[in-house]
Amino acid sequence: MTVSFGWGPVGARVLAPAAACVVVVDVLSFTTAVGVAVEGGAAVLPYRWKDATAAAYAREKDAVLAVGRREATEAHPWSLSPAALRTAPVPMPDRLVLPSPNGSTIAAEAAARGVTVVAASLRNHSAVARRLVDGGYGTADRPLAVIASGERWPDGSLRPALEDLLGAGAVLSALRGTHPLTPEATAAATLWDATEDPVAALHGCDSGRELYEYGFPQDVAVAAELDRSTAVPVLVDGAFQEAP
Repeated sequence: MTVSFGWGPVGARVLAPAAACVVVVDVLSFTTAVGVAVEGGAAVLPYRWKDATAAAYAREKDAVLAVGRREATEAHPWSLSPAALRTAPVPMPDRLVLPSPNGSTIAAEAAARGVTVVAASLRNHSAVARRLVDGGYGTADRPLAVIASGERWPDGSLRPALEDLLGAGAVLSALRGTHPLTPEATAAATLWDATEDPVAALHGCDSGRELYEYGFPQDVAVAAELDRSTAVPVLVDGAFQEAP
């Protein structure tokens, strides 16, 4: 069973039809936030647009809508910030709509093609790899695909992101002993293996520095908790939930 690697929503659109399972990696911060929310007992509904339609979607799904990081309040702390999700002074909602133009869009692209979708980050990369191996998510005819989300340039085009390359590489490295990897997947795994200090890389990469500048360094710190989580969020009926 081969494991392939790609980038962004277009990569998901291309690789998902032939895949048995797509692993989406959006370290700063969608899949990290999904993992924290699922650990807290929430089912997370990904939504690709952060606009007025998101509120309507949340109402339709009887869910709470996450707001922008700067819009969060003590009464409504739910946002894309994994640190805020963890330290919220009010109970985690049962259902949380989490808009994201990157990770959510990739999840939607894959799910629309009938593919199992798993959310991976640096916090749960080993748990994800174990679940993929033990849970029989792939078949001989339908491979696994790991998709690094990346960011967006101002014109909307893909901006490759080091944190997502490392997160994908961590999953792929853990799979290397049991699954053949494509050359692209092998390169990502090799980068992870060769990175002496991935925590420092996460804090120092473009996306990490941006979060520092925006005033959210704790989001980087949470994302850098290597292998702290055993939760494996799987998209079931439109919501990420802990894998059974």
